[in-house]
Parts: sequence; C-alpha cells; structure tokens
Amino acid sequence: MVPNHSIGYLNSKNKNECYGCEACVQICHKDAISMKEDSEGFRYPHIDTNKCISCGKCNMVCPYEHPPISSEPRIAFGGYHKNPAIQQSSTSGGAFSAIVDGWCDKNYVIFGAAAKGLIVSHKYITDKSQINSFRKSKYSQSSIGNSYAKVKTFLKEGKKVLFSGTPCQIAGLKSFLGNTDQELLLTVEVICEGVPSPHFMRKYDSYMQKKYGSKIKKLDYRNKDKRKWDFQVMSTLLQNGRYLRKDRWFNPFWSIWLAHLMSRPCCYECSFATLPRVADITLGDLWGVHLYCPELYGKNGGASLVLCNTKKGKSAMAAARQYLSGHKLDLATACKYQSPLRKSIDKNPQRKDFMDDLLILPYEELCRKWAKKPTFQLLWSKYIWGNRQKVFVWNILHSKVKK
Repeated sequence: MVPNHSIGYLNSKNKNECYGCEACVQICHKDAISMKEDSEGFRYPHIDTNKCISCGKCNMVCPYEHPPISSEPRIAFGGYHKNPAIQQSSTSGGAFSAIVDGWCDKNYVIFGAAAKGLIVSHKYITDKSQINSFRKSKYSQSSIGNSYAKVKTFLKEGKKVLFSGTPCQIAGLKSFLGNTDQELLLTVEVICEGVPSPHFMRKYDSYMQKKYGSKIKKLDYRNKDKRKWDFQVMSTLLQNGRYLRKDRWFNPFWSIWLAHLMSRPCCYECSFATLPRVADITLGDLWGVHLYCPELYGKNGGASLVLCNTKKGKSAMAAARQYLSGHKLDLATACKYQSPLRKSIDKNPQRKDFMDDLLILPYEELCRKWAKKPTFQLLWSKYIWGNRQKVFVWNILHSKVKK
C-alpha cells in the first residue's frame, strides 16, 4: 500500500491513531485486513500484503484520517423511563429503551453491543422485545464483525436502522457508509470514558476459576442492587451458579479504570470525546442531577441524560417522550457535569508500568499493588452525605417553600 499521507494507523502504525472501529476491515473486498490483538489485548488492523491491491479504500473509511461531519447538540433532556422494570434493568434511566420504542415502529433493525460471558460483540435484532441484550454498559470494546456492511444492506432494502455504540464506532459506521442514503438510519452513542484492556477481566476470570472452580457466565459492571443507582455493585454470576457482589467503590476494576491506567491508547486523545458530537443522539447518566435538577432523581432508580444533536435526533426523542418522565435541561449546565463530553481522558503517567504488571502479575497481586482503597472523603460523600441525602433535604425544603 502506498498512502498519500502519514496519519492513521494503517500508514503510521501509531497506536494512538487507531480507534479499533473495524471500518477498514469491512470495506476491504479482498479480505486483506483482519483484526489482531496486541500485547495489551487491544485489537488493531493487520494487512496481508499478499492479498492487498493498494486500492486505498481502507484509508478512505478510516475515521481518524477522514473524520465524519459532527453536529453541535441542539437540546438536552433529563429523566427516566416510566416503566420501573425497564428503569431498573438499565444502567441509567432507560432512555435507550424509550428511543427504541419511539423510533422502531415497523420494518426496523436494531444494532447494539451484547455480552456473552466476557466476550462483547455487536449484534442485530428485528424484534424490539429482545432489546434486553443491548441494555447495560459493557465496559469493553465490542467486536463489530460485519455490522457496518449489514447496516448498509438493510438501508438499501428500505429498512429503518437504529445503530448504538461508542462514538468512535458511530464514526466508523458513518465513514463506511459514505454516500449511502442515511435518512432511515438513527445513530445513538454512549458517553465514553475510554475502553479498558480486556486482559484485566481475563485475569479476574482466571482468579474466579482458581478460587471457585468456575468461569464467569455473566458480568454486570453496574448492578443497581434494588434501586441504588448512586452506589451500585459489580455482580458476577459464575457458570456453577455462584453469585458474587462487590461494592463499586471497593472494587479494584473501578479504582484502576477510573485512574486511566489501562485504556486504549487512542482514548487519551480521542477526537470524538468533545463537542460537537458525531451521532444523532448521545446518551449517558444524568450526573449532577442532585445539584441542578433534583426533581429528576427518581428515588435513586437511575436517570438518563439525552443530547439531541441533529434534527433526526430531535424527532426521535419527540417520539420517545411518551415513555419518559422528565424535561428539557439547560444544555450548558448538562454538559458541565459530563467531563467525557468535553475532553479526552487524561493519560496516567504510570500507565506503562501498570500495563507491564498486568501481563505478568496474578490478579490478587496486581490489585494489591494498583487498586486504591476509597478515601474517607469519598465514603462520606457517597454514603453519609451523598446524593440521596441531599435530594431528601431538597425535597423537604422545596415542600416547605410550596406550602
């Protein structure tokens, strides 16, 4: 291949310049590109020079080399699903399910990330009653497979397509589709704070096998544990039926991931972690709810932030409103409490040291060395004088003012 510029992993082999979106793999009609893991567990495109005909199509669809057009958010919405069961089974407030119900009326296809054990991959369904497999945050970069090509086929067949994923996956899809008519396509991105190395959870799985004699069957990174959106636990279901729970703030995964010690290299300088946004709709948790819209706290059952970035996004949200309790928010204020909406994550200067240890240390030793125990200030802010207590006081004061 003879590139006409030097940016992008396909040209430079600089891992900071690859999102792992897999658009290049699907555009290659010679099957000359495949995704292969590096030593850190992240997948990168590998070109078979014996098959490559130097057509340059892979370069043309790379969102790093040719970023798709983005749009400034038009409105912000905060709230939660009116159905308590859907709210409880969602990571935040269940807005994704409402958008699906509003958009997918007939002749539709829905794409999303589904987990099977520790393996996360993109799938599609044609019956929205099966949407449960796409709920919940996976905290792992999904394998796209041939999803982009499937989307293109479905659009040409006149089907409505809803595609959900991380911002870079949405960018990869849009780059892949190019001039394809996208009027029937609705893209929904999740606010992303970097994808962690899969090696960490593989170590955790090995630890489970050693300690309990069974592999992981299902992992829920943010189990609300009976309406505890603020606190949450990581729940692990093993294949032998054993069920384990670990409080979020005492969980090694959260300590290490939030310290930005094991994210994909490109996540530290992601072009899609800022405004404007690449998708029609952006979804996330309604962080800061207790500060500027406590009436949307919803008894700690979870609340969603929805940004509509395009006319299509606004239209889809209008159709979803019937399923949601909530209201519009001031856009600037909503974005204020969402750091990953405004900038990439900061690179931890100890990342290399941690990743070196990740490859050689057993899980327990790795966690002892790198996972930090929660501070007294954190525990106080979460359990003693946390969001729930602040909203409780706000409700009392608000009630007195109304009287």
